[in-house]
Amino acid sequence: MYNSGWTLVLVLVFTLLCGQSKGFWPFSSISVHAATDAEDIVYLDRNAKRVAIIGAGAAGSSTAYYLQQYAAESGIALNITVFERSSYIGGRSTTVNAYGNPLEPVELGASIFVEVNTILKNSSQAFGLRPKNSETESSEMLGIWDGKEFVYKQKDSGWYYWDIAKLLWKYGLAPYRTQKLMQSTVGKFRKLYEYPFFPFRSLSDRALDLDLTSVTAVTGEQYLAANNIGPPFTTDIIQASTRVNYGQNLNLIHGLETMVCMAIEGVMQIEGGNWQIFSGMLNASSATTLLNTTVTSISKSKSKYSIKTSTPDSVTGAELTNEEPFDTVILAAPLQFSSIDLPKGLLKRTPDEIPYVTLHVTLFTSPHALNQTYFNLSPTDEVPSTILTTLPKDAPPPSKPEDSVGSPGFFSISTLHKVINPETLEIEYLYKIFSPKAVTSTFLSQILNVDVPENLTTINSGTGSPITWYYPHEWKSYPYLFPRVTFEDPELARGFYYTSGMESFISTMETSALMGMNVARLVMDDYLNVLGGEEQGQEVVKEEL
Repeated sequence: MYNSGWTLVLVLVFTLLCGQSKGFWPFSSISVHAATDAEDIVYLDRNAKRVAIIGAGAAGSSTAYYLQQYAAESGIALNITVFERSSYIGGRSTTVNAYGNPLEPVELGASIFVEVNTILKNSSQAFGLRPKNSETESSEMLGIWDGKEFVYKQKDSGWYYWDIAKLLWKYGLAPYRTQKLMQSTVGKFRKLYEYPFFPFRSLSDRALDLDLTSVTAVTGEQYLAANNIGPPFTTDIIQASTRVNYGQNLNLIHGLETMVCMAIEGVMQIEGGNWQIFSGMLNASSATTLLNTTVTSISKSKSKYSIKTSTPDSVTGAELTNEEPFDTVILAAPLQFSSIDLPKGLLKRTPDEIPYVTLHVTLFTSPHALNQTYFNLSPTDEVPSTILTTLPKDAPPPSKPEDSVGSPGFFSISTLHKVINPETLEIEYLYKIFSPKAVTSTFLSQILNVDVPENLTTINSGTGSPITWYYPHEWKSYPYLFPRVTFEDPELARGFYYTSGMESFISTMETSALMGMNVARLVMDDYLNVLGGEEQGQEVVKEEL
């Protein structure tokens, strides 16, 4: 999920059961390498199985973490190498520092997780990471704007029972029905964590076993309507949630991801950045992690995979190449974005290319508050600190996914909190915007009611500047989650595993970590050559590739 703290307020829509994890232990740093020649790596056991994991995001880190655990239980020696082409661990979960100040980290990607995300919650506790509620201040106002007016506003003032009464008065039983439907649907999904549904060699089969294909086969709009939940609650509240989390409206996104958007009890994030969970996983796995290292090609000779890599020399910048053999390969990133050269016939199944949402995340600081006039408010009205968007009631939903944003023009604007400008020592606002296109100086001038320079790269942090720090980023953030009933399997060839098939089913940090855990179990079962029975929860029948 890429939301920015607003879910803390939407919790009021559904439940009073809000929890927060506790428990803190010392957190040790992970040993990584910017670039390492194969000859420089000393393996404790050269007879150990060699595992290559491509990608150090949620899925790759989780795979390494659980592989080490399962190997220790099974008495199998492993040498795990994680290749990451970027300079950091965490994938789409990463932070940047406002004003370049390390004391002001801001989530740039996946921002929150929730109580039912047990892998993330338990791991963060085990690594002694400190959770917090959200990036936003505790006293916030949520507003849902349709491009013309606010269709809903709620003040997080502590009057929880009044707020719930207000929701029930405005929307009837729709909030209650939504909560019950979410609990039932997510309850089915939760069975994927346990035997006999875990591990799974076919996500499609498991979705069918758990009656979840009936949910993914229809749009969120259709699924809600079939369960007697309709407008205006669906268009005001639920669609605002699917837009901020996935940039998609209810007429296109499938029913399961719609329900995931509403599972918001116990929303939290990690102080200093959620990426620390995945750094902790790699640290605990004892994997060799090679940053700034791009896998360029994978081939196979007999039973070994050969992985070629390229990495820039830290001094000269020249590209250094390397090639190493591995027993097992795990691709923990979408194949379509990997640019890896794979010879024809290497994979028994090649994952389909699917469209991903292009999401622009814009972080900036300014001494200016949001402008009431832009949002058709009076000068005395308070502008919500978190603004989500939906479509106007009189406007048909766009049929093309790339037009999903509609007339509002953005998915969300959040005033995260106030910060101190280190140059002027003045208190300023820290903002985050989600939009399908890069924001313009014209748009920023309108929402702040001040002239913003056209060239946003010339931001001046000094006194009098309308914007004092500016950081834009473009993500291929998640797939367009169209209705479907089949999903990519986690094994593409013997000894070649894949985690990103999960993303068209559910795209979150937690589900990527779940697929990593699943792949780790499959790898270990294959090493143990367990082809049947119930030992260690493996599949009764192993699919022949």
